[in-house]
Amino acid sequence: MEQAAFPELAHIDGQMINLPTLDMAVEAAISRAGTGVGFRLFTLNLDHVVKRRNDPAFRKAYDQAELVSADGAPVAALARRQAAQIERTTGADLVMPLCAAAARAGIPVALFGSNDETLETSARELIARFPALIIAHKESPPYGFDPQSPAAIAAARRIEASGARIVFVALGAPKQELFAATMAQVTPGLGFVCIGAALDFIAGTQDRAPAVFQKTGLEWLWRLGTNPKRMAKRYWLCALVLASLLTQGSAPAAGRNAA
Repeated sequence: MEQAAFPELAHIDGQMINLPTLDMAVEAAISRAGTGVGFRLFTLNLDHVVKRRNDPAFRKAYDQAELVSADGAPVAALARRQAAQIERTTGADLVMPLCAAAARAGIPVALFGSNDETLETSARELIARFPALIIAHKESPPYGFDPQSPAAIAAARRIEASGARIVFVALGAPKQELFAATMAQVTPGLGFVCIGAALDFIAGTQDRAPAVFQKTGLEWLWRLGTNPKRMAKRYWLCALVLASLLTQGSAPAAGRNAA
């Protein structure tokens, strides 16, 4: 079934963004899942821009995504230079409203990634909040999981067989995007939504930045302060990329329209 295209609103370092708001992201995902049209929904932040520059496979995965939002505050700010209506929409922010909409529409979902404890706890929390939600499948892949391997294909087949239509992929970048891009070819009727650590936040196994940091676009600062060894290099590379984007003006680049 043909699905209306979402026009490209902005380009950041050559990557299109076509989801202006959280509500539009939820509407797009539910519309596609409800009509059996598969999709890949990615949320672009500066770390992803860094990875796109350095990893051809990750860049290709992003290029194939039908739906892309502006995740990080700097990416959203740069995108608003090209389309004023664009708001920050993160993977973590997507899960609850998308589950609520899926529950209302009777669309089964799957949880893939993280670990068994987090999956069980987050599933209980989601069902408690949305009793009508159908979680058709939960699966945590083993350590060292290759998102483009025969084992990944087998996992996608299990998800498809469960009846799930929307798959929340919580593997972290770049694994989750590579998994979604590859499995979209194997199971074209599934919608893959990449959500990073969102299930850990829901389960309480990992703390998200306080709301004041989220609202002011300083979530990165909280993460850096709470985990400097892990985050320092990442944010240094992000800062370098941001400087280059500001220098080049993040002008729109030629690209395809998401179908």
